[in-house]
Amino acid sequence: MIPPRGMDHAIHPYSAQPIRPDFRWPGGGRVAVYLLLHLEHTELQPPDGTHRDPRFRGAFFSGNPDWTTYTQRDYGNRIGAWRILDLLDRLQLPASVAVNLMAAQRHPELVAAYRDRGFEPVAHGLSASRMTTSRMTEAEEAAQIMQVRDGLTKLWPGATGWLGQDHGATPHTTRLLVEAGFGYGLDWANDEAPYLHNCGLLALPPPGEWDDVQTLWLRRVPAPSWPALVAEALDRLLAEPRGGRVLGLGIHPWMLGAPHRIRYLAEALDDIARRTDLHIATAGALASEARAALR
Repeated sequence: MIPPRGMDHAIHPYSAQPIRPDFRWPGGGRVAVYLLLHLEHTELQPPDGTHRDPRFRGAFFSGNPDWTTYTQRDYGNRIGAWRILDLLDRLQLPASVAVNLMAAQRHPELVAAYRDRGFEPVAHGLSASRMTTSRMTEAEEAAQIMQVRDGLTKLWPGATGWLGQDHGATPHTTRLLVEAGFGYGLDWANDEAPYLHNCGLLALPPPGEWDDVQTLWLRRVPAPSWPALVAEALDRLLAEPRGGRVLGLGIHPWMLGAPHRIRYLAEALDDIARRTDLHIATAGALASEARAALR
């Protein structure tokens, strides 16, 4: 049944801020932060019938095969990720990693580097070339979710959450994720605090406006502005009286791991590390803490 107000779907009930639970994170903080690295694989020639996010094009065109996009993403895994790891090591910050199954299969060296640091995997579909869309049948979508879950369990166990590739989803996705054993998702950008879908899946606010690719690449915000945008958002959230707020930072190694952009990631993370009124944790830890608070 479609609800009478708020949305045109029945995936979750409408809940405006004034009637939302007001809770505190461990330690009494009102605002939590998580870092979301991306470990992705872009296929040179995806299979027929698969769908790639049309917003991403090569420098001059999207050919087939699209060598420009492929090599740019490959740069992130070969070079940028290691530069970002050096920064995270210096600041001793925890991180979650949105990982494609194909990326985990092709980059055991990165999986090992992230795993050895205690970072947490977040299931991120098969590849950066294959979005979940309503062109898939429910059975096809369920099979893909299970394939990703089972494949990652063998390579990097511990993924309790899901991020759809390029936020691709269908009306069935939240339910199918619960049936596959996932506890939270990062695909709903309609809130600043966690909430529950009708199926029981917890919606944790995704990076959205603070994702480097969304902001710097697609919206063409100048890279020097990014640290100030993050700081301004945190200042505002911390100044407001309500608790339970979440701000995630989406970090793609091919973007912020580049030598002319890494300084802006460092500025943002230095500021976060200095703040004493933030609760910094992995996405999975926040999801568990939020679920306990919302019971």
